Amino acid sequence: MTADSLSNPESNAAIPAYSQNPLGDRPSDKPTGDRTAPGSILLVDDKAYSLKLLSTILEDKGYCVCQATSSAMALEAVQQQLPELIMLDVMIPDMNGYDLCQQLKSAPPTRDIPVIFLTALQETSDKVRAFQMGAADYITKPFQTDEVCARVSHQLEISRLQRQLAQRNQHLRQEQARTKALLHNLLPAPIADRLTHTPLDASLTSHVVADFFESTTILFADIANFTTLASCAPPQVLVNLLNQIFSCFDQLAEAYGLEKIKTIGDAYMVAGGIPEFRPDHSEAIAHMALAMQTSMEQFTTPDGEPLQLRIGIHRGPVIGGVIGLKRLSYDLWGDTVNVASRMELYGEPGKIQVSDAVYQVITGKFQLISRGAIPVKGKGEMETYWLEASLPSAPLAQ
Repeated sequence: MTADSLSNPESNAAIPAYSQNPLGDRPSDKPTGDRTAPGSILLVDDKAYSLKLLSTILEDKGYCVCQATSSAMALEAVQQQLPELIMLDVMIPDMNGYDLCQQLKSAPPTRDIPVIFLTALQETSDKVRAFQMGAADYITKPFQTDEVCARVSHQLEISRLQRQLAQRNQHLRQEQARTKALLHNLLPAPIADRLTHTPLDASLTSHVVADFFESTTILFADIANFTTLASCAPPQVLVNLLNQIFSCFDQLAEAYGLEKIKTIGDAYMVAGGIPEFRPDHSEAIAHMALAMQTSMEQFTTPDGEPLQLRIGIHRGPVIGGVIGLKRLSYDLWGDTVNVASRMELYGEPGKIQVSDAVYQVITGKFQLISRGAIPVKGKGEMETYWLEASLPSAPLAQ
C-alpha cells in the first residue's frame, strides 16, 4: 500500500473509537530474544480513512494497533493500557496534537512513550513546535509505507533499549545501596563515603585514608575470666553469647553517638570524638561505660554464673586510618590507645578505671573514687580513678 491510497479516501463514516485489537501486554515485559518484537501502537486521528490505512500497514507488520478519534479518547486509551508508541495527527478535535503531546509528556506514566507526529502540515515551524512539545519523530503526508514502517520500528527499538537501560540503572542503584550499607557496617560512615568517592584509577598512595585526631577518648572492655569459659563451653553457645553481648554494646555505641572500632576476641573497643569531633566525647564514653556495666547484669555463663567486665578509659591524640587491600578495617594508633588498653588490663572485674586525663575532664559530672598511683607498663606510675556513677548535672551535648 502506498501514499496514493490517501488520494482516494474511503467513506469517512464514523468508525469505532478503538480497533478490534485491544492493546495487550507490552512486548517489552515479555521474555524474548528478539529486541524488535512487534509492539503496541496507539493511532490518534479524526479521519477514518487515515486510521484504516495506517492500521492495515502496521497490523500487516505484526503490530497491535489501537485507534482513537479524539484527544479525549486517546487519553482514555492510555489510562486503560499504556502503548509502546503513539502516532498522532496535529489536527484533531477538542485538543490539537501539540497540546495532547505536551500533556502526555507531563504525566509520569506516559512521559517516556515515544510520539510520532504524522500530519499534512509541512512547515518547518510546525515540525519545530512538535519537537518542542516532546515528539520523537515527525512524518509528513502523503507518506511512504516503507518510511512509516522504518520510523516506527526505529522508535520502538529506541524505546525498548531505554527501558532496558532504566531497569539496569535501577538494579545498579539497588546494588550500590546494598554495597554502601555493607561498607557502613564495616567502617565509620564518613570514612566509607571517602572510599566510595575515590576514583577507580587512583594510585595506592592517593586513596590511603589517614587522619590525626588531636582529642579523642578510647574505651577498652574485656570480659573477665572469658578464657576459662571458652575452654569448656560449646563453640555455638560461646559465639552466641558473645554475639548477644557485643550486639548490645553496638546499640549503646549508636545511642551515645560513639564509634565502635573493633572486637578482639572477647575485648571491645570504642572511641569518642572520631571520625567527627564532638566536645563531650569523654562524657559520652563515661555514660556508655556505665551502661555497659549495667547491661552485663542480663548475661550469665551457661552454668548461670554472672559475667563481669573490666573497662579502661583514656583520652588524648590518636591517628586513625584504613589499612589493608582486602577485608578493610578502620583502626586507631598511638600512645592514647596503648594507655587505654593498660587501663583495662590493670583494672578489676566489674569496675571502670579511668586515667587522670579523663578524670580532669569529667570530674564534677560523675562520681569518681581515687585508686591512687599504679604502675603502668611503659608509663611508670599513673594516677587512676574508679568511675562509679553519673551525677544529675552530667547531660550530654546535643
